[in-house]
Amino acid sequence: MKIGCPTEIKPQEFRVGMTPDAAREAVNHGHEVLIQSGAGVGAGFTDEDYVAAGAKMIGTAEEVFAEADMIVKVKEPQAVERKMLREGQLLFTYLHLAPDPEQTVDLLESGCTAIAYETVTDDRGGLPLLAPMSEVAGRLAPQVGAWTLQKANGGRGVLMGGVPGVAPAKVVVIGGGVVGTHAAKIAAGMGADVTVLDRSLTRLRYLDDVFGGTFKNQYSTAGATADLVREADMVIGAVLIPGAAAPKLVSRAQLSEMKPGAALVDVAIDQGGCFETSRATTHADPIYEVDGIMHYCVANMPGAVARTSTQALGNATLPFLLNLANKGWKQACEDDPHLLNGLNVHAGQLTYYAVGKALGIDVISPSLALKS
Repeated sequence: MKIGCPTEIKPQEFRVGMTPDAAREAVNHGHEVLIQSGAGVGAGFTDEDYVAAGAKMIGTAEEVFAEADMIVKVKEPQAVERKMLREGQLLFTYLHLAPDPEQTVDLLESGCTAIAYETVTDDRGGLPLLAPMSEVAGRLAPQVGAWTLQKANGGRGVLMGGVPGVAPAKVVVIGGGVVGTHAAKIAAGMGADVTVLDRSLTRLRYLDDVFGGTFKNQYSTAGATADLVREADMVIGAVLIPGAAAPKLVSRAQLSEMKPGAALVDVAIDQGGCFETSRATTHADPIYEVDGIMHYCVANMPGAVARTSTQALGNATLPFLLNLANKGWKQACEDDPHLLNGLNVHAGQLTYYAVGKALGIDVISPSLALKS
C-alpha cells in the first residue's frame, strides 16, 4: 500500500502524522511511505530522518494525495485538503465531525473512507488513540490557564500555588476522565486548590483511592457546578461524549457570577466546547474575554508541544496503521471491532451514530458499510 503523510496546514499545527520510526515500520512491512517535504520539521524531524527510514519525499500535498492509497494525518483535513480526497481513498486521522457539518458534507461527497482516531475503542472501554492527546492536553491545561490568569493577559493576577500567607488559586476541573485526571494532577502539583467534578461515582472512588488528598472530588450536579464555578479562579472543561458534541455546562449567565478575570480553559473545544461562550482559537491568538471572563479555547492544544505529542500519538496509532495497510481497511475492521468503531464515513455514507444525531444526517451501521 502507498501510505501518504502530508504537512499539517491547520494554523500553528506543528505535529506530523507519521514519525520516522513509524515510516520505517511501514516500509519494513513492504509498504511505500510518501512524506511531504518538511512535514516533520515542526516536530523536530528532518527530511533526512525520513529518507533514512526508507520513506520517499514528495514536494507537494497535491502529489501526496494523488499517489497515496491511505492518508495519515493528525488534524481533520482542511477545506483545501478535502477537495483532494477521492473515492476509495482511506483517511486515518482525528476528525471531530459532530460540531463540523462542512467537513462532514465534504467527506461524504468525496467518497473516501474515513476512520477517526477519536472513536477507535479498546477492550477496556477506552479510546486508545484519543488518550495520548488527552493526556497532553490535560497536562497543558493548568499551564496555559496559569498564563491566562496573569494580569498582563487580562486575568485575575492570581498565582496558582499562592505564597506563604496568601491562598492558592481555586481550580475546578469538570470531568474526571483522562483529560481531567491529568489536569488535576498538574494543577495540584502547581500548588492550587483543586476540585474535580464527575457524574460517575465509580470514577470518583477511583480518583479518591489513587490520589487521596492530592485534590478533592465532588459529584457533578448543576448546583454543585454552579457553586464551584462561582468561586473558581480557573475552570477547566474536560468532558467527553465519544464522537458527539460536548454538553454546555457553564452558561453565559453564569459568567456574571464569576470572579472578574477568572479563566475558562475549554479542552473540549474540538467537540464544540463545554462552555456556552466558547469558540475555537489558535496558538497565535489563544485567549479572548466575554463579560470579564478570560477564555482559552485553542482547538489543537497538543500542537504546542509538537514533538512530545507526535511521538505519543505515533506510539498509539502505529499498530492500527499497520493493520490497515497490511490487511486493507475492510479486513482490518472485520478482524478488530474496536477499529471498526473508528469508521465514521464510507463511500458517501455516514457510519457513526453520534455524529448523525448531532448533525441530523442519516446513518448506516459500520457493519453494513463493510458489506457495501
